[in-house]
Amino acid sequence: METSLHQQLKTHYATSPEQIEVAMGAYRIDVVRGDELIEIQCASLSAIRRKVRDLLRRHDVRIVKPSVSRTRICKREKKGAEPVSRRLSPKKGQVHDLFEELIYLRDVFPHPRLTVEIPIIDVNQYRLVTKKKRRRRWRDPGYIIEDTELTQIHESIELRGAVDLWRLLAEPDATTKADGECPVPDHLVDVEFNTLDLANAIGCARWIAQRIAYVMRHAGAIEPTSRDKTGIRYRAA
Repeated sequence: METSLHQQLKTHYATSPEQIEVAMGAYRIDVVRGDELIEIQCASLSAIRRKVRDLLRRHDVRIVKPSVSRTRICKREKKGAEPVSRRLSPKKGQVHDLFEELIYLRDVFPHPRLTVEIPIIDVNQYRLVTKKKRRRRWRDPGYIIEDTELTQIHESIELRGAVDLWRLLAEPDATTKADGECPVPDHLVDVEFNTLDLANAIGCARWIAQRIAYVMRHAGAIEPTSRDKTGIRYRAA
């Protein structure tokens, strides 16, 4: 079932109701705005990979993949009832999480007709408390997610090429660099590095850096140069 979040984002990106849910060949497009087809994907990008690849043959495509910054959890005891409790989730969206999704676009991005837009948002998540059982299975969290609702859009990040992946990883003060300036961390410019060096540069675990390197390699942001006992070594492309 479509969430309120998905409906709200369609309204946000459309300039008129006629642009929403437009049939085009074998597909139904979330928003058709001028010559651009907009696909809003709150779930995994794997679900629309084939669709996007087909559409890019003839159309400009914008994928909107929201990144949740803050979530307010609202618990209900009955469907549609007023929440009995509200609290902020301690979990915050990380920029590294986006690379988990970009893995599914490895054979599509970058493309001259493709833009990936990442709106940074806050949401309300409505949870319906399920009846307690004497022996509840350990995988049962005791609730079902009834709906997710958009409350705020902070900013949007656009990815069009390999250099934008470096900008996505750049530190906050580096993201304001002009387009002509290099967004690669200074100590990774013109040197070989492995995924441990990348992890230290952007402040994440090495296994996360390995997935980031996988995406960046396929996008042409980095290129492998050699291999040693520490693993594959890369250079910024």
